[in-house]
Amino acid sequence: MDPEVPVRKIIHVDMDAFYASVEQKDNPSLRGKPVAVGGGAKRGVVAAASYEARAFGVRSAMSGYLARQKCPDLVFVTPRFDRYKEISGQIREIFLTYTDLVEPLSLDEAYLDVTENKSGIPSATIIAREIRHRIFERTGLTASAGISINKFIAKIASDINKPNGQKTIPPEGVTDFLMALEIRKFFGVGKVTAEKMHNLGIFNGADLKAKSREFLLQHFGKSGSHYYQVVRGIHHSVVQPERVPKSVGAERTFSENLSSEIFMLERLEAIATELESRLKPKKRAGKTLTLKIKYSDFRLQTRSKTLPYFISSSSMILENAKELLYQESLENSVRLLGISLSNLNTEKKQSEPHEDSIHVQLKFDF
Repeated sequence: MDPEVPVRKIIHVDMDAFYASVEQKDNPSLRGKPVAVGGGAKRGVVAAASYEARAFGVRSAMSGYLARQKCPDLVFVTPRFDRYKEISGQIREIFLTYTDLVEPLSLDEAYLDVTENKSGIPSATIIAREIRHRIFERTGLTASAGISINKFIAKIASDINKPNGQKTIPPEGVTDFLMALEIRKFFGVGKVTAEKMHNLGIFNGADLKAKSREFLLQHFGKSGSHYYQVVRGIHHSVVQPERVPKSVGAERTFSENLSSEIFMLERLEAIATELESRLKPKKRAGKTLTLKIKYSDFRLQTRSKTLPYFISSSSMILENAKELLYQESLENSVRLLGISLSNLNTEKKQSEPHEDSIHVQLKFDF
């Protein structure tokens, strides 16, 4: 590992099949059964799947129709996001007893920086074990964790011993871990990128590290610089207690395709109201409104406009969404509509440490 890389104690906690596990906990008749949270109808989508369902190949974002084909005995449960938020809040309370540096990624996962912590425990491994035990005691749910020197490696590590396990990659083990890691397991490398890397002879971390920065920039653009750094254990992103979103949106998929703008306006009104409810709690507003249209043939179209002022009320959102809807004629019947606001009033420019800045490596008990 580069001796100039900043060493921190980062824990990535990831709940195991969170939504599905909550449903199985609250309804004992579902325990041990393949469960999918989401819609099982023709247009339904799986939001989460229990481990019993995953054994059949059921995955999140899969259509309900395909999920039923893979697992005929699959039990679909309607999402209860208020319940998930309630339990997520309980879990967050546990995190905050150890550190204020908690960065939620979603309701079911978060980063914690425990380099300095409220418990005074020098070992991040022990803290992660305690946190997982307390989560189980309070909620009856299991969590997995990854522990390492930065967010990138901790995120990868949390997936190694799932479910209900944890993995520590200490400073002295980072290089060996990354060199042996399959390229597909590098967080952020998707199927298409992995295939491209394979075609270039890059199959693991050692292959990636052997490539020059110039080579990676040539083949992967700006992402090449990212790959060059992370394979060397360099990842400067800090744990941010308040992750400021770049946009806030809401959308709806319809059970039947809509072919008339009149019917679409009714749906847009409901979507605008939902979007306002998401903006209000944090007093957010945006200048750029985007209308998302997915046609019956699954083609996706977006139409945007930027205003000279911030908006957040459902009436203003709807008024501008209408204008975008009528901006040009529709190309087909519509199966999904969405509205999002970006260019928010919460956006701030944040400076990242320069990759060549010198840091003192500290000796830690991981």
